[in-house]
Amino acid sequence: MDRLATAYNRQKSYADNTKRPLEFDVGDHVYLKISPMKGKSSPRYIGPYEILQRVGKVAYELTLHTELVSVHQIFYVSVLKKCLGDTTSILPVEGLGFDEDFSNEEVPIKILDRQVKRLRNKEIVTLKVLWRNHLVEGAT
Repeated sequence: MDRLATAYNRQKSYADNTKRPLEFDVGDHVYLKISPMKGKSSPRYIGPYEILQRVGKVAYELTLHTELVSVHQIFYVSVLKKCLGDTTSILPVEGLGFDEDFSNEEVPIKILDRQVKRLRNKEIVTLKVLWRNHLVEGAT
């Protein structure tokens, strides 16, 4: 039991040092994280949106576009990303079509590239696909 407690305390001290609380001020701009239903599995962000007020310890109220009137304005801190000017993963809000759980469906538009990798006994085909609402740089 002592060894388990020692190992637990050691792991907890490492986790506490690497994890820092994420806090925003009123007036800051943040992006909202959305999760694709199909296709690319990496989260994408829309925005930026301004923070109106802090609600509790870990929630914030945002000003949203008119297309998002069906979405509640208060968001948990884990779905927010600080606005730093990185536009590679930012999507335009117009025409995304969100579900109730704030996710959208990824639809492939066209195949940009096709490569065949030859191994000893088989061939592996890889395709580079352009997804709807993504830039060419975001194709996978």
